[in-house]
Amino acid sequence: MSVFLGLLSILYVFLIGALFYGWKRIAQFSIKDLPAKTGFSIIIPYRNEAGNLPQLFNSLLKLKYPVSLFEILLVNDASRDASREICTTFKQKNPQLRISLLENFRVTGSPKKDAISTAIQNAAFDYIITTDADCEVPELWLQGFNEKIEKTGAELIAGPVMFSPYVFPAKNLRQEKGMKYFKAFQEMDLLSLQVAGAGGFGIGKAFMCNGANLCYNRGAFLKVGGFLGNGEISSGDDVFLLQKFVQHKLKTDFLKSREAIVLTKPEPDLSALISQRIRWAAKTPAYKSWFAKTTGLAVLLMNFSLIVGCVLAFLEIVDYEPILIAFLFKFVSDLLLLYAAAKFFKRKEVLRHYFWSSLVYPFFSTGVAILSIFKKYEWKGRTFKR
Repeated sequence: MSVFLGLLSILYVFLIGALFYGWKRIAQFSIKDLPAKTGFSIIIPYRNEAGNLPQLFNSLLKLKYPVSLFEILLVNDASRDASREICTTFKQKNPQLRISLLENFRVTGSPKKDAISTAIQNAAFDYIITTDADCEVPELWLQGFNEKIEKTGAELIAGPVMFSPYVFPAKNLRQEKGMKYFKAFQEMDLLSLQVAGAGGFGIGKAFMCNGANLCYNRGAFLKVGGFLGNGEISSGDDVFLLQKFVQHKLKTDFLKSREAIVLTKPEPDLSALISQRIRWAAKTPAYKSWFAKTTGLAVLLMNFSLIVGCVLAFLEIVDYEPILIAFLFKFVSDLLLLYAAAKFFKRKEVLRHYFWSSLVYPFFSTGVAILSIFKKYEWKGRTFKR
């Protein structure tokens, strides 16, 4: 086992090092208030988001971009709450904005992909930009993508996403403290995913992005066949599309700008978090990118091997030294990547939770991977198979 752990640790450190290098290669983008030229169709699918839409709409009203150069397409995915009425009111109160209220046209097993496809068929502008109903967008959001497109000519641009300072209501001090730790765990996971995904862009191996902050050319979307080929996988409207753009050798880029960060909310409880991660893990086998598969497999094997190694060392079946060394390799390389993300997002204070999270994460990650093989998952009130 020592030899296997040694080789695996070398591979893991190499991959993390490559992603860190890729992150560093991407220059921080400064928005310079250049003339607005690009037209954007903002697509927002929603389902039972009455509690989140007002915050999103408030942020959209603050956008500093000519109203003649963007539209908002709100796609209702069979909401059962007051979401549709909230959207209707938003449109009525803001006649200065070009707002379209659409109903999702279901043709595949992925409601969100269907919603985006429905909106794209009705889009008026050349560039599509997507976000989620539980997000808040920054004032210079569109301006940042406009300048990035003008500078690079990229046909798909991913943007940064982080958690908002939203605090879940707690019944008592003990629960409040527990939620603080729970949110910190999620935040570090998201930060690591953000910098890893961006690092892929930096080394020319783009494999991961977040649909909460994603922009792409409408013509290029149609050219690659849109979501055709993975419509039965409920999620992945972002990752599968990115991998298609890469396969077709279309130019992709990452908007590394603090002024373009979209805020989202963490999951409210452990059950919701596990369901979310199962949904993410379930799409991994369908990846077309060898780099994405290699990275995912290396991370899974590293976490699983550490758990097995700890058990075997505790039973005195194997020596503990190789297990400890492998953990230290992982601990340091992960910290390097996470520190880079925390520095960019100005969230270095969350690193005080890194030590205990590094002990918990292998169990969490491995457990999710195993559950994704056998367990169905819930998403927006629907149950999906793997």
